[in-house]
Amino acid sequence: MAVHHPNRPKHAHGDGRLAELDLLRFIAALAVLAFHYLVAYASVWGDRPAELFPAVAPVAGLGILGVELFFMISGFVILMSAWGRGLGAFARSRVVRLYPAYWLSLIAVAALYGLTSATALNPKLSPEHYLVNASMFQRLFKITDAAGVYWSLWAELRFYLLIAILVLVGVTYGRVLVFGGVWLAAALGAELLGDPVLNEIVMPRYAPYFVAGMALYLIHKHGSAWLPWIYFVAGWAMSLHSALERVHGRIKVAGFKNMPVTDLSVIITITVIFAVMALVALGLLRVRSRGWLTALGATTYPLYLFHSTIAVALIPLLVGDLPPWVVATVTTLAAVLLSYAVYFFAERPIQRLMKPRRTPQSTSTPAVQDEKASVP
Repeated sequence: MAVHHPNRPKHAHGDGRLAELDLLRFIAALAVLAFHYLVAYASVWGDRPAELFPAVAPVAGLGILGVELFFMISGFVILMSAWGRGLGAFARSRVVRLYPAYWLSLIAVAALYGLTSATALNPKLSPEHYLVNASMFQRLFKITDAAGVYWSLWAELRFYLLIAILVLVGVTYGRVLVFGGVWLAAALGAELLGDPVLNEIVMPRYAPYFVAGMALYLIHKHGSAWLPWIYFVAGWAMSLHSALERVHGRIKVAGFKNMPVTDLSVIITITVIFAVMALVALGLLRVRSRGWLTALGATTYPLYLFHSTIAVALIPLLVGDLPPWVVATVTTLAAVLLSYAVYFFAERPIQRLMKPRRTPQSTSTPAVQDEKASVP
């Protein structure tokens, strides 16, 4: 493959909003929801979900990898949003994007277990521990996540801190390549050494997704070149190991009968995720922007945060009177509708209050893919 100079893009498509990323994010959120509702949440159902939904459990179990797709999209979009920004603007954008919906979900979790008799998935936290959770840094202090889905936000936060270093020195094509290469090498070294402190910083199991997403953004913005594609392929190869290890860990805990996912299906799923993202970067998979797609993109983060709480609240109430499929469908629809309501009536107004007023100069800046596509 010929080396393409970053200042003379062959197929760059600019930084306009990519509706296909909104769609992919929503699909990823539904995949995670399917994994939890149809495979993982035995304590919520009072039975093994894989036995209640045997026909779809092998596919729904692959929904565990929806978060990996989120990480890859995050690498793509965060690099897009960081390009040309100072550290202060980047930090503000992250806080405004991450925290409002997160705080609302944390309040919902605390209310669910504090005001009702619900017991499934109860983290059994003290008020002080809920307050530490509000910082989103609870894992740094070895405090349990208030909701199981919060684990991925700690990975996102560490990614943002690493990107902040890049923003501090200035984001350029060459510096992104150096950053990605060093991170991949450090991730491989950390995986081999197994040092817990180094693992916490470098995130060897998730770095390949972030770096591959960043490489694809360089390809999207500047055109194909051999080094970003090498990062992409290396990320894919390292991701296969990471994904298999994560699925094996789940099978070890639950048993294959309750997590009926094969190695081949994991390899195919990761390969499809990488292939689809490559098509997006090359402009070969385009989706026309629609209002409903933007709404789905906006709903994704609240859906990721709230779907477990909604399951704990609804499924035990319905499971005795309705067939499992009806219960799962009703709960999913309720989760989607409530998540959009959370976005429209609560998250969006709070974000508007938190965002600084735009100056006349800022209103003339071309629209970019909003950070809505950056987190689960």
